[in-house]
Amino acid sequence: MKLATLKNGKPDGELVVVSHDLKKFARASDIAPTLQIALDNWAIIQPQLEKRHHDLAAGISHEPFDPRQALSPLPRAYQWCDGSVYEAHMVRMAKWIKKPVDPRFFDEPWMYQGASDGFLAPTEDIPAATEEWGIDYEGEIAVITTAVPYGATIVQAAASIALVMLCNDVSLRNIIPPELSKGFGFVQSKPASAFSPVAVTLDELGTAWRDNRLHGALFSYVNDEKFGDPDAGAMVHGFGRLIAHASRTRSLSPGSIIGGGTVASNDPARGTSCLAERRVMEILNGGEVKTPFLRHGDCIKLEMLDASGKSIFGAIEQRVSIAG
Repeated sequence: MKLATLKNGKPDGELVVVSHDLKKFARASDIAPTLQIALDNWAIIQPQLEKRHHDLAAGISHEPFDPRQALSPLPRAYQWCDGSVYEAHMVRMAKWIKKPVDPRFFDEPWMYQGASDGFLAPTEDIPAATEEWGIDYEGEIAVITTAVPYGATIVQAAASIALVMLCNDVSLRNIIPPELSKGFGFVQSKPASAFSPVAVTLDELGTAWRDNRLHGALFSYVNDEKFGDPDAGAMVHGFGRLIAHASRTRSLSPGSIIGGGTVASNDPARGTSCLAERRVMEILNGGEVKTPFLRHGDCIKLEMLDASGKSIFGAIEQRVSIAG
């Protein structure tokens, strides 16, 4: 099943069911007005949404789906916690900040809590007041949970995964070092993220979902140039572990979003899912940076395809614009 949230002039939008090929949708507000309400009552609502999805596949009551009319599946969420569990990304970023990888990374996930009161739509501009901030995209996989109990086990945590989607976790690279030097975490360097037009249930992913990981190439493009297609399955810690880590000292509300961090590959031929990594690789290979951070007017695209070459989540397609 594929779900989306369409713009309707309200902060949380309107929940719709989307066809497998992303070409049509059926309204679902009679079942649940918003995705958050559906998640609050997932055991009861999910079967009703699945029936609507089957009706849509049969051609009953549908309209053309336009991703430009979609908000992020959850336009705002009770919680957004983003991990970093790709070894290649951690190694390259450690070289960027000139520090070794902390050995604890292999024992427990790295995670920060981001702002979740308002996400960008998947085709909405990325606002930035100045290019001097070092504007970067980060291509990620994220999951949406049902309720997660305090101190959940990995098995309990994995069972809470309701939906999977793509994420652009925007980073302002030149603000990160001075901000982290204060010892108090990300705030200004992590503005609003965006998620794919569609979120999907695990059964939609077939064998690509295994070991609590989504296996497959995450394609990223900057101004139509392919920057990378690393395999999203190369996680040191799977999503069950990530969710359990987040719930170690607190329960998680339905509608919590957990990210896996920037998708990365140890194979340089697979490219990168952010500009910072490419810049590090350029320094290591040639001694100088050739790739600039994003500039006003630049466009990024993130997408994942299934085995038949069709888009799974729709694409995140954003342009960097001057804020204000």
